[in-house]
Order: sequence, then C-alpha cells, then structure tokens
Amino acid sequence: MTATHVPGLPVIEDGQLISTNPATGAEAGRVPVADEKAVNAAVERAREAAAWWQGLGFDGRKTRMLRWRSLIVQRIEELAALTHSETGKPLTDGLIEATAAVEHLDWAARNAKRVLGPRRVRTRLLVAEHSGHLEYQPFGVVGVIGPWNYPIVTPVGPISGALAAGNAIVFKPSEYTPVVGQWLADTFAEVVPEHPVLQVVHGFGDVGGALCRSGVGKVAFTGSTATAKKVMAACAENLVPVVLEAGGKDALIVDDDADVNLAAEAAVWGAMTNAGQTCIGIERVYAVEPVYDRFVEAVVAKAGKLRTGEEIGPITMPKQLDIIRDHIEDALAKGGRAVLGGADAVRAPYVAPTVLVDVPADSSEIREETFGPTLTITRVRDADEAVEKANDTAYGLGGSVFGKRNAIRIARRLRSGMVAVNGTLTFVGMGNLPFGGVGESGFGRIHGADGLREFARAKAITVRRGPSLLPAMTFERTPAQVKQIVKALRLLYGRKP
Repeated sequence: MTATHVPGLPVIEDGQLISTNPATGAEAGRVPVADEKAVNAAVERAREAAAWWQGLGFDGRKTRMLRWRSLIVQRIEELAALTHSETGKPLTDGLIEATAAVEHLDWAARNAKRVLGPRRVRTRLLVAEHSGHLEYQPFGVVGVIGPWNYPIVTPVGPISGALAAGNAIVFKPSEYTPVVGQWLADTFAEVVPEHPVLQVVHGFGDVGGALCRSGVGKVAFTGSTATAKKVMAACAENLVPVVLEAGGKDALIVDDDADVNLAAEAAVWGAMTNAGQTCIGIERVYAVEPVYDRFVEAVVAKAGKLRTGEEIGPITMPKQLDIIRDHIEDALAKGGRAVLGGADAVRAPYVAPTVLVDVPADSSEIREETFGPTLTITRVRDADEAVEKANDTAYGLGGSVFGKRNAIRIARRLRSGMVAVNGTLTFVGMGNLPFGGVGESGFGRIHGADGLREFARAKAITVRRGPSLLPAMTFERTPAQVKQIVKALRLLYGRKP
C-alpha cells in the first residue's frame, strides 16, 4: 500500500529515505540512506572501477555510453512518469527534460576523443629540439551533487562529461528526487555491469559533505548559491577542485524592433516552465518604452491561460512557498502592481502565474532568486538602460534578448554565461555549447568541449628529438650560444607589429 506523507517533504524511516509527491504526499519510492562510511566505501569501489573504465579508451566508453543513451530513450516514458511522481511536474516537462539529457549524453560520448585525445603541439624557440605533446587525463573519481528541480538533465550534464573523459562517478541526488537518481544509476549498470562506474549515495546535506571530503578528484555541484559556498568550503579542505552551477536571476530584454508576440510567448515559457523552478528561468523583463504596453498585454493574455495543476505543477520544496509569497508581498508593498495573480497566488502546493509591473529595483522580487512562476516587467528608455538594469545583479547565469538589428550586440553586453537571442533557455538544448555562470551563479562549465575539459587534467609532455641547436636549458651553454639565442629572439620577436 502507498503511504501518504507531508507533500514534498522527504523523511527517513528505518534507514530509508522516503520520497513523496509534492502535490499529493503519495510515496514515490524509498532508497537506502548512506553515512560517511558508506560514502567512503563507494569512492573506494569507484577508484577500482575508474581504472577499468579509463582502460576502455575513448571508443570503448563511447560504445557503452551510447547504449545507455539508447536505453534511456527506450524507457523515456517510464523516466518521465517517475519524475512526475517525485517533483509533480507535468509528464510532458519530464519528457522534454529527458530529451535534453539524451542530447548532452550523445554529444559527450561522440566528441570526447576529438576534444580530449592526445595531440602534438608546435615547438618554441627555447626548446626547438623538443616536440610538444598535450593530453587530458581523468581525475579518477568525480563526485556529482545534483538538484531536485531538474533531476535528469542537470546531473546527466556533468555525469556524461566525466564519464566520457574516463572518470568513475559517485552521484548524490537531491533528497527530494532520490528515486530518479537511483533510476539513472540502475539503468547505467544494466549496460555496464562489469564494474560500479556510476554509483549513487542518498541522504541529506551531511552525505553531500561526506562526498566532498571523501577524496574524490573533483566535485560538480548544482544548487543554490548558499549551498554552493558550503560545498566549495568543504572541498577546499583538501584542495578538491569544483564546478559550481548556482542560482540565477535571469533577465530578458525586449528591444524596440522585437517580435512582441514571440517575445511574450518566450517570456511566459522562460518564467513559468517547471512552475518557475528553473535556475536559468526568466525572472525579470526589461522592455523598451515603444513596445512595453503591447508586451505586457501579450504576456498577461498568454500567462493567464495557464492552469495550475496542469501546465503549472506544484512547488516541490514546501519552504519555497514562503519565499515566493514574501517576494510578491514585498513587491506590492513597495509600490508594484500585479497585472496577473498577486498576493493570493500562493495556494499550497501551487502558485498561480503572477506578473508584476512597476516593481522598484530594491525589492526582493528584483534582487533575490524567487524560484516560482512570477515575472516582473520593467519599462526602460532604451536598450542601454535595459542592459544596465539587467546587469545590476550579483548573479550571472543566463539571459535572453529579443530584437533584430542590435540583438547580438546587446547579448554580448549582458554579464552572464549564456544568452538566448529571440528565444529563452534554448542554450540548454545544445550539447556542444558550454553551460555555466559568473558571479554568484558559480563558475566552471558543463556541456560542450569546455565541459569535457572540466573533468580531465591537462598534461604537457615534451620529447627530445635531436641535439640542441640553441642550448638554452643547460649549464654547459657557451657565451657564444647565448648570443645566438638573443639574436634569434630579436629576429623572431623583436620587430614591431
């Protein structure tokens, strides 16, 4: 019989972490809770598995990763249903999320050899008798700490990059979505049964802390900025490098020559998808004066058609409801107006789509990450003012620009790791583009060539090919040879450009 618990609140009973549906409280599944000893044991098993996995080479790893990709696709409805049961998000959202994960997995498997394979590099003056070689070696074991809002695509990003680079993985999913994390590890084990290359450990923050201190070679974390700082501090104890993808307060700019209807459609999707629980979600819009009124009208019309419980799922973390309510109330108290939704939009476990205008820049709705289906729209004089206001934030994850003649130039001026032009969130669908932020949104990259390189150490090797023509690196060089070196230096580098 399925038990009923507090909706969305994970609990531990008899050594089992119980995951619940945030809308109904129905039990989604149970997984064993790990302690520090179990985490350390998993890492030790991973060390042995990593040696075997690295030994397969790029082609051997590619074959097995593509088998995993195919298995996920064959069972994608099952995965979407599981995600729905744990997060409450609509089934279609789960399908789209899984599709993006498959894209990143496929790209990493197919491109790791090209990006990370050994290569020759040109020699230089001081060591002309040597050839240069560059290769990328895996860290061995990588710890991945995943979030609850996108429990498929977000962890699969670093997992796929780390696997393709030759690492074994110990994965700690969010305590809110442990069953999805276990499914990923179990399906990988079906296609790679020989060694525990991808293991999963479950629990709360103490388990994540244990993973950071377990001796892994690197940690990839996705979650809030506050938790990212704790992860970084724990890893710093042993100088373990990190990739941190943290919070965001992404902005969309609507220029005067934008397609207003398309911009409104994209803004509603970017702000309201997954009930606004998206790190790269659009939380602020800056629309220039000539199109502002039409844009607001179009956004309200489109967002007003969305239905809570259907297109808009529940808020997964119960405590987030208070944050969303506080942000809305603060915006209204400081002079903002709700043109859709408002103070009564929060009705646990749902939040109705809310659109706010005339919100002052010092309100929490503008300054802090809301993580709900709310959107502020601010009138600005021109694109310059829009860029200034968009960049006035501690975050710097993603962003969006709608326009024609100046859209690319505006996009380049945004202080963020990613920008979509005439779309929102689209960069997450391209496996060959890096994903990550700046400032309080974290650092490092997953996805693409940059993401692959995050999970391997660059190693330089020089090989002597013959006698030294200009012996610089030896105590046996003569004064005449030093003069030859200086002469060659002036010939090569002394001329004005």
